[in-house]
Amino acid sequence: MRAEQTLHIHARPSKVWEHVADPSRYTEWMRDITHFDRIGDGDTLTCGTRFSMRMKVGSAEVGGVIEIVELDECRDIAWHSVSGIDQRGRLRLREVEPGTTRVTFRVSYQSPGGVWGLIADRVSGPQVRRNLAESLQALRDRCEEQSGAAERRPDLLNFARNQLTALRVIADTGLLRPSRPDRFLAALVALYRWGLTLPGGFTAAAARWPETVAVIDERTSITYAEIDRRTNAIASELAAAGIREGDRVGVLCRNHAGFLEAMVATSKVGADVLLLNTGFARPQLRAVLGEERVTAIIHDAEFANLIGNAVPTRRRFIAWSDAQRSSPRSLERLAARGSIAEPSPPEKPSHITILTSGTTGAPKGASQSQPRSADPIIGILSRIPLRARETTLIAAPLFHAWGLAHLGLGVALSSTIVLHRQFDPERTLAGIEEHGASALIAIPIMLRRILELPKQTRERYDTSSLRVVAVSGSALPSELANQFMDEYGDILYNLYGSTEVAAATIANPQDLRAAPGTAGRAPFGTVIRLLDDQGREVPAGQVGRIFVKNDMLFEGYTQGSNGKETVDGLLATGDMGRLDEEGRLFIEGRSDDMVVSGGENVYPAEVEELLLQHPNIKDVAVVGVADEEWGGRLRAYVVTQKRSRLTEQAVKQHVKARLARHKVPRDVVFVDEIPRSSTGKVAKAQLQSGGE
Repeated sequence: MRAEQTLHIHARPSKVWEHVADPSRYTEWMRDITHFDRIGDGDTLTCGTRFSMRMKVGSAEVGGVIEIVELDECRDIAWHSVSGIDQRGRLRLREVEPGTTRVTFRVSYQSPGGVWGLIADRVSGPQVRRNLAESLQALRDRCEEQSGAAERRPDLLNFARNQLTALRVIADTGLLRPSRPDRFLAALVALYRWGLTLPGGFTAAAARWPETVAVIDERTSITYAEIDRRTNAIASELAAAGIREGDRVGVLCRNHAGFLEAMVATSKVGADVLLLNTGFARPQLRAVLGEERVTAIIHDAEFANLIGNAVPTRRRFIAWSDAQRSSPRSLERLAARGSIAEPSPPEKPSHITILTSGTTGAPKGASQSQPRSADPIIGILSRIPLRARETTLIAAPLFHAWGLAHLGLGVALSSTIVLHRQFDPERTLAGIEEHGASALIAIPIMLRRILELPKQTRERYDTSSLRVVAVSGSALPSELANQFMDEYGDILYNLYGSTEVAAATIANPQDLRAAPGTAGRAPFGTVIRLLDDQGREVPAGQVGRIFVKNDMLFEGYTQGSNGKETVDGLLATGDMGRLDEEGRLFIEGRSDDMVVSGGENVYPAEVEELLLQHPNIKDVAVVGVADEEWGGRLRAYVVTQKRSRLTEQAVKQHVKARLARHKVPRDVVFVDEIPRSSTGKVAKAQLQSGGE
């Protein structure tokens, strides 16, 4: 069995080497090592030096003699056993930037063969990896505690630089503009009481800008002060209905003011919020409600039949209904009869659980608590120039991480948020003109639908107020980005991230023009690294696994552990990518999407990007399928433009003329439509089941 862990230590390799080069000191930081004693005389460590090593295994001690077999000062030390337990170990040090050392600790040992060996590995493996991780953490503590002021100075300078950057970003948004001192103080008190939560944001905005319109939907225009009072009343009625701190409340609503009120009121009670996909079929919805242990639900009336008896009637509340008379259990009625007195903040802030897209399996609940700092907000604002108290039209679904993020940003900026229950491209353009929206939050497929409108329809609406069009949720093809910017100006921003890691990189218009297809650069407060299978950083231009670290990493899936690999606090996104010399990220595709064809690695995303540049192709999805001769092959599902006579051979020739032979799809299937999720991601399982 072999186990390995990696950690970054803020100290130079020479400082770390002081603890690594003397095995007799390993008992100070290696977990469960009780003896590491030198055999024989001499002070110099060389290859061939032997040590008696003993370690605790349960209540017993085991060990043997090990010998140093590799020694490279400030870089590597390795050993293997001479007697006793058959084992090997290695510590590798690499300076990744001035003052920071990546330390990799690897051990391997011979387990019994056969079934008992497999069982032993399965049982002991997690404990061994945990011991390695804890040992490296102890080593880091010792090295960083003993690092001198000279080594800490760069960190202090970086801290000061980061604070100045954050202050500049906040100033640029206009958040620091003067307001009445009493209102400003009241806003600070609200944030102190509620923290960086959704109730805290709404309460603070209501204190500082009470008459500012918070939300506009098809029915209503409502101010921050009105939402604050209404959600206090709804929260009091939810509590009267038996909803308590720690309960889990599902929210199954389209984009409208009731969605916001449901989230804020539930959070004021202290219950956790589960955001449900409005596109769920009945069996999928009921399965999620059961697996996530939902005890109450706030929903639009149109979804009542989907819910059925999965949640008791007395714990079901209506956020939106087309009926002329409102239900006694509607949010409207709760707001009318509840107490508007502000409730006491819960002991523990509520969590918001977002369901993953489910494009590679069943949807999983990804739990997030309140941000540990303002860095996630500042990070997005450092790359996307949103401004305080302007108007934002959020077309992306609010139950998705992208829409929810901009709901939070809008509240933090005291913006006016325009919502339409369902996306319609022409209605979106009309909404931008009607409300003078300065920002549009969408997903890439929405931009394509806007561009598919007849030119005379698009020109009918004045969209000159737009300064920002920000997209995320699925890949943004370069041809779509350029076409949109050619039509509406260089105002397009593309965010790459996920439910689990939030914002990883953001591309601004300059990035999109200079490096078509890029996902951009890491924003303020975010670290991104590309690692190979051994946890080593790959150089610019090479493909590696994408790892991200920021203050909004999710806390784990609600049904178990986080299920994602971590290295030194960085979380794997599950995607492969490469960085160019300017530090811009390019996504190659999902790790599990890679196809090995004739011994060559192929990423379908690259082929999709190329095919979308063909003038006769409207939409495309490329997937890997099994192949007896080549191991795997590519299959392209193609939607052609109207009246196109595109042939299979022409599609293949388009790829063959521009990419390597092994990247040419062996199958081309023409379809009427590519099935996609509510966020624009290709539903590949559904696609392949219909295309076989």
